[in-house]
Amino acid sequence: MKSNNTKKNLELVKVNDAWCKGCRICVEFCPKNVFEMRKGKSVPVRPEDCILCGLCQLRCPDFAIELEERDHEKASAAGE
Repeated sequence: MKSNNTKKNLELVKVNDAWCKGCRICVEFCPKNVFEMRKGKSVPVRPEDCILCGLCQLRCPDFAIELEERDHEKASAAGE
């Protein structure tokens, strides 16, 4: 189960530029406005606002979005 607690977890939102076709679906479906379009591609401009709801990843027809949840303490220990 994924946590929405941004203090406990470091959320990472990645968009594969090679796969993104610029359809804007992630921009429209994201409830936290994490994405913006830049040069015809989706860019996660506010990844710290991501609540890991997964709507962007679920709706992306090109499978270009990857969501990764990391425990903040482990990421800090690893120097990330």
